Amino acid sequence: MIYFDNGATTFPKPPSVIRAMNQTMRLYGANPGRSGHKMSIKASELIYDCRVNTAKLFGAEKPENVIFTQNCTAALNTVIKGMLKSGDHAVISSLEHNAVVRPLEFMKKQGISFSVADFSYDEEETINNFREAIRSNTRLVICTHASNVFGVKLPVERIGALCRIYEIPFCVDAAQTAGAVPISLSDSCIDFLCTAGHKGLYGPMGTGVLVINTEKTPESMIQGGTGSLSLSREQPDILPDKYESGTPNLPGIAGLNEGVKFVISKNPGRIMKSEIRLAQNLYEKLNGIPGVELYAPKPDEAKSVAVISFNINGMDCEEVARTLSERCNIAVRSGLHCAPLAHESFKTDDKGTVRAVVSAFTTQAQVNYFAECIKRLA
Repeated sequence: MIYFDNGATTFPKPPSVIRAMNQTMRLYGANPGRSGHKMSIKASELIYDCRVNTAKLFGAEKPENVIFTQNCTAALNTVIKGMLKSGDHAVISSLEHNAVVRPLEFMKKQGISFSVADFSYDEEETINNFREAIRSNTRLVICTHASNVFGVKLPVERIGALCRIYEIPFCVDAAQTAGAVPISLSDSCIDFLCTAGHKGLYGPMGTGVLVINTEKTPESMIQGGTGSLSLSREQPDILPDKYESGTPNLPGIAGLNEGVKFVISKNPGRIMKSEIRLAQNLYEKLNGIPGVELYAPKPDEAKSVAVISFNINGMDCEEVARTLSERCNIAVRSGLHCAPLAHESFKTDDKGTVRAVVSAFTTQAQVNYFAECIKRLA
């Protein structure tokens, strides 16, 4: 299978990820932080090592502020539901994933409201749209770092600076950028960074990360055993225990740790340049095929990530994806990509798109073959 569905989950994974998960099941299969025997201590050390490496990758000062979650959706829900209460207002962009939109829609029943700030290729206009959406009761701004459908980046540095001026916490969905774009919390205005472990961090499914970069923390969504302060009936306030009740996904975190180390060794900046170069080449090839419709400008590392959405005139996007799989052994994603706001913004909500996303393992030969298959279909 030639894999261009990396926007959903990266594949293949580094061999070190697979080895670490296997080794953990064989050698360190005990509950971390719950016992004093050797296996439990080894498990705790493994988890702490992943916190340290993740903090290093994102420029976070405190490893304990790295929270492990089930996925990026769980991290976003923790921030949204933990920071907002009845009467509060939030601001989001017009490119958000349902992982942001649906929790906010659900919370309307609890008296929460939100506004949508439109994305524009004019950065000043985008910033002004966010500024105009802020109200006196705005308590949170949530923004995707880059669209999972069209790859365009939002100016999160400037949006974060705007939030600082208004003293509003700022949450960034980095599911499409973490690992593929350099991110440093030490010199940014991001208060909460949410991301998936199974995409650009090359970890396994069922892993996610919330990095807290502020003293004001959300309420915990789940309470239970943490292995700490066990005499207390109250949930601990200390991090990361506040958000990590129950037995953690030790094999997943072990795999995530190796994925993070893989990204650090390759360097996100170099990964970004390689991916953008391949995406630019694919874009140029597709743009030269009659009948192929592209929806965003050619990928540019300053303005986008290596995500390309397109359609073939006269073919349903689902039909294109199915045909690529059956005839060419190519994996892509088609449809609305769980991001109806983005499709509405780009006027594709009536038909969806075919999405191709490269990764650190994509080759030029695969790009050439992909383009040739699209040419034959068109």
